[in-house]
Formats: sequence, C-alpha cells, structure tokens
Amino acid sequence: MSAPRVVVLAFEGISPFHLAVPSLVWGPESPAGDMEPWPITVAAPEPGLLTTSAGYAIDVPAGLDALAEADIVVVPWWSDPAAPTPSPVSAALRGAHERGALVVGLCLGVFALADAGVLDGRAATTHWKWVETFRRRFPLVELRPEELYVDEGDVVTGAGATAGIDTCLHLLARAAGQVVANRVARRIVAAPHRPGGQAQFIEFPVPAPDEDPLTQVLNWAQSNLDTPQSIDRLAAQAHMSRSTFTRAFRARTGTTVHNWLVTQRLARARHLLETTTLAIDAVAAQSGFGTPARLREHFATALSTTPTRYRVEFSGTPA
Repeated sequence: MSAPRVVVLAFEGISPFHLAVPSLVWGPESPAGDMEPWPITVAAPEPGLLTTSAGYAIDVPAGLDALAEADIVVVPWWSDPAAPTPSPVSAALRGAHERGALVVGLCLGVFALADAGVLDGRAATTHWKWVETFRRRFPLVELRPEELYVDEGDVVTGAGATAGIDTCLHLLARAAGQVVANRVARRIVAAPHRPGGQAQFIEFPVPAPDEDPLTQVLNWAQSNLDTPQSIDRLAAQAHMSRSTFTRAFRARTGTTVHNWLVTQRLARARHLLETTTLAIDAVAAQSGFGTPARLREHFATALSTTPTRYRVEFSGTPA
C-alpha cells in the first residue's frame, strides 16, 4: 500500500509546534526502514508568507486546491474558537471529506471541522479550555472533552497540543501497525500508546520515581498481563487500601484500572500478532484475555476488526 498523501492546513499566526506534529510522526523524521514517510504538503487559504506565533514567517506555496488531492487532511490549529471558519476553508474541508479523505482536527482545529459540518451527529473532542464555547456553537456534535482523541473512522479529532502526537501515533498504528507506531514513538521520545479514552487533564502528568509503590505496581502488572488481575490484588501489591489505590491510580493514569488493563492487554496482543506466529488461543492467553472469544470481542470493540485480519494486515503472515 502506497503512503497516503497528507495536507496540513495552516493559518495566519499558527503555532509552529502544532504545524510540525504530523510531520514529526508521519514524515521523514520517522526511523529509516520502519515505514515509507508519508508525503506532507502544507497549504493555506492564501499561498505565500504566513506569520507564526513564534515571531517568524513561513512560506506556504500551496492553496486550498491541494485538499482535492489529499488522502488525509489535518487541521492542527485555529486562531479564534469564537469566530467562524472562512467559508472557502469550510467548503474545501467538506469537499475533501465527501470525496473520501480522512479528515483530522487537532486541538482548536476541531472547530474548523465542526464549522464545515463534518462533525454533525458525531463524537469529537477538543481542548478542555474551550469546551463551553464548542458546545454553545456546535450543539449537534457529541463532545467528549475528557478524551485525548476520538476516532470516528473517516473523521478523527484530538485534544490539546501533545494530544496531537497521541492522535497521529494512533492513526499511524491504524495504518501501519502498533510495532511501527511504537518505534516512531520511541524515536521521538513519546509514550508508545495512550488510549483515546485517557483523561486530558490528570493530577500527576510526570512519571513518579521508580521506587514509588504505584509505579512498581504498574510495572509489575504490565509484566504479568497473562495472570488474573483485580483491584484488590493490585492494591495489596501496592500496600494500599482499595479506595486509596483506586484514587491514586486514576490520579496517575487518568483512567480506571479495568480500562488501563484492557488497553495494556490489547497492546500486548497486537504486538504478538504482528511479531509472532503464535496461534490465536496462545495470543489470547499470553495477553491476558484468556479465550479467543474474549480476544475477538475486544478487537471488535476497540479496532473494528478480528485478530486474524489484524495479523494478515500488519504482519504479512497468511491467515
């Protein structure tokens, strides 16, 4: 499969960080040999010099007509959440979406997608600071402000600045497999995988020291995914009461113990399917799902596919 053509839409005053995220994850900076870099074009409503929030200008040679040839269109930023997106931009985004392009909104760029109407009747997320503005302007969108990113198939939205990296890594895993996405994450020193359902805003975003009891329990659980786990067992491992442990766990991870374990087990299963020829029942056992039926159930819910199809797509191993 050839690399998808990506167009990133820039506006006057854009943050260089937001603009660079898609290229950082999908472009030439990706590790050699892991994947073919995805060709990325930066476009603007009016081609030419654009000022940035960093105080320097960038030259953007492409205009909105570039969206007509894109497989993926990314809007990484928008200047004023309270102001409507210019109608030519909305028309170009609608046209790309109707043609079949994957449309991605990151941070305040989600407002541009909503202005274009491609989010009506769908779920989305955006930066937590602008939740009330978004809800007031777009009542037809099911806003999920607690989530890092929301994947609706042909429309994907991500929250905040660094959540844009999570969103792009998620889309890379969707297209090229979890192993490739993990290698790219390692190269850019990012977390290999943060689930879309993880909270945007958590109490302790910086990892605790290795000697911290909760960190030790998380590491132990990741190393023992093939054994039954429970809140009580993990709390005992951390020498905490159940209630204290659950509060500390959510503060650290932004999610529940159950959701965290499912995410870790899915990541283990995906890795095994991509890198080994283990039978499906062995993958289910080693990832902690127990039975092939439960493994298939979670793959269907999280990835809309089956373990066998996933293996064929991302490892080249015959079914």
